[in-house]
Amino acid sequence: MNAPAPLEPTIVSLGCRMNIAESERMRAMLRGQDVVVINSCAVTSEAVRQTRQAIRRARADHPAARLVVTGCAAEIDRARIGGMDEVDGIIANTAKLDPRSWNIPAHDAPLVPARTRAFIAVQNGCDHACTFCIIPQGRGVSRSLGIAAVLHEVETHLAAGAQEVVLTGVDLTSWGHDLPGAPRLGALVEAILAAFPALPRLRLSSVDGIEIDDVLFDLIAHEPRVMPHLHLSLQHGADLILKRMKRRHLRRDAVDLVARLQALRPEIAIGADLIAGFPTESDAHHADNLAIIRELCIVHGHVFPYSPRPGTPAARMPQIPPAVVKERAAALRSAVAAERSAWLHTLIGRPFAVLAERDGTGYAPNYARFRLPPGTPPGEVVMITAHTIKEGLLA
Repeated sequence: MNAPAPLEPTIVSLGCRMNIAESERMRAMLRGQDVVVINSCAVTSEAVRQTRQAIRRARADHPAARLVVTGCAAEIDRARIGGMDEVDGIIANTAKLDPRSWNIPAHDAPLVPARTRAFIAVQNGCDHACTFCIIPQGRGVSRSLGIAAVLHEVETHLAAGAQEVVLTGVDLTSWGHDLPGAPRLGALVEAILAAFPALPRLRLSSVDGIEIDDVLFDLIAHEPRVMPHLHLSLQHGADLILKRMKRRHLRRDAVDLVARLQALRPEIAIGADLIAGFPTESDAHHADNLAIIRELCIVHGHVFPYSPRPGTPAARMPQIPPAVVKERAAALRSAVAAERSAWLHTLIGRPFAVLAERDGTGYAPNYARFRLPPGTPPGEVVMITAHTIKEGLLA
């Protein structure tokens, strides 16, 4: 008689790629337990609302399971979330990958086999003080994973069949500042590529453009195994708003960076995080925000309507009416959609190596999303030439 399959935990991951990477580690660590974990997000008040909604839905779907909440919302809004009737416990964000926090024997938790892409969290926390951001309160100070530990994780994922490695972090480009010798992120990327010459694809998650070091710039510009896809933590297109956000770059820094990369690697696709309706934002500031989408050709846009987070400096600034924030966010999304549509049309008729996902879609190196031929196995890289666009996907 075959032994019953071990129980699989239910992990609900909200928010950033860091949470995705951490959720996969928790899934492996908690295998065999009847537990539901909500890995929460607090980047906006809407994200916190979605966390509470996910908790209620998970309890309805799993009435008998132990339900535990972790992540940034559980850290920042601990009393409110911990007081929900559906919640059995809260695990601190800094302790969620420690087996002892879950009352299981301490050991090196296995990594979940990755059939497509492996998300590896090489950095956590943030030392910056952007006036709108509450995440440092949920993630703590910046900490870097050493090169040897990163290489071990990459090796494990490649052995399990991963075709692409995605490096993630709360402030990814600050990686290394706390390690001996203060190496820069370029050194880590260089080490990964040297250690694993068979690794076909390496991708970076969101980066702070002002922190890109010379080695990293050269790798993004020239190394074919580093994917031609740069997602900037841009936040805004107006200098005055950037200063009030306490960002460390100005508009021209982003424009110059992208221009230099596009000149050296014309196929590079640009993504960016943008905030709509930041306090004191005028119509002219909003126009600058719209204009930078066109100027940088932002085709992968994450638009966040500003919402005040208690305890942040921006929450004490003069606020924009919510209806105006909503309207401006819609305008930004529309501008990104227009850039994306025009860009996708330029890709029709050209062959791309597409990494198949489990949902019948896949991603090209430039992060364009393709609809796959029926029956394409997940994790396989297939050459596809698109002839049309359907529902935002090349097909």
